[in-house]
Amino acid sequence: MKLNTPRWWYVRDRDHARMTRTLLKPLGWIWAGVTAQRIARTVPLDPSCAVISVGNLTVGGSGKTPVAREALRLLRAAGVEARGLSRGYGGRLEGPVRVDPALHTAEDVGDEPLMLTRDAPVWISRNRVAGAEAAVTDGADALVLDDGHQNPALKKTVSLIVVDGETRGDEWPFGDGSVFPSGPMREPLKAGLARADAVVVMLPTDLETADPELLAVFEGLPIYLARLTPQGPPPTGPQVGFAGIAKPWKVERSLKAAGCDLVDFVPFPDHAAYSDKDMAFLKDRAAVFRAGLVTTEKDWVRLTPDQRAHVTAWPVVARFEDEAGFAAFLTQAVQSAR
Repeated sequence: MKLNTPRWWYVRDRDHARMTRTLLKPLGWIWAGVTAQRIARTVPLDPSCAVISVGNLTVGGSGKTPVAREALRLLRAAGVEARGLSRGYGGRLEGPVRVDPALHTAEDVGDEPLMLTRDAPVWISRNRVAGAEAAVTDGADALVLDDGHQNPALKKTVSLIVVDGETRGDEWPFGDGSVFPSGPMREPLKAGLARADAVVVMLPTDLETADPELLAVFEGLPIYLARLTPQGPPPTGPQVGFAGIAKPWKVERSLKAAGCDLVDFVPFPDHAAYSDKDMAFLKDRAAVFRAGLVTTEKDWVRLTPDQRAHVTAWPVVARFEDEAGFAAFLTQAVQSAR
């Protein structure tokens, strides 16, 4: 059963939802301990190619898949035979298997690998070692690992951490620093940053620059600023929006900021599989407002062909303020692994 992301996770004030935080804290200690032991006890395999790990320190919502997609695009533009590698979360296939958008659906391989295939060949595998070996046999010079920071199976050339750069009011990307489920952290901040080689701070489109207090957290690490940039305007006319991602409220905010006439918005749990009942509800809401339906590209790939006929996708991509600098950082990492 999938649950909606609690917004109180991202509030720094420890008095906010204090009872819930306190009750869940012991589970967070267990989660952190298990993660630390797994990382410490695993001997990473060298797959004989560069491994660019794109991950985060929180449970979803930072923009790591768009960053992985952009890393693949930039590497391939530089002449590197880069392949994406994902565990295929939400899909039924164990892998290793090369993702074919003409053959596979989100039910087969997960939604994120289907997005990554827009810019590069992608392999999915529950076993990252087996997936890496298959991709290297397929001709990979470099692997871009989507969501790889807490997975120690492969020796990493570079570990990138993607951080949500939104710090409005009490909202803070790490909440009060608590580990899941009492907070958004996958592991303690200090432990996660100790294994990082660089940080990507994902800024909202309406924020001119990053919060200096947030940047100070990453002292000593290279920092690259990026934004999720729409590939086109939202659909015209009244729209009912919906999204099943970690932070659906950001989609609502972004659509409005882009000028969408958003008359209603319906959040769903992250990676939600949309049933006929869900779609009937959404169509009814749209009918009430005489509106269209709009959603994210990540949600759209999870829809069936029949469902897609009634919905407009609004795709966004990661774009870096210093694209040349970030591309050089990636290509230098690949060269160092040769």
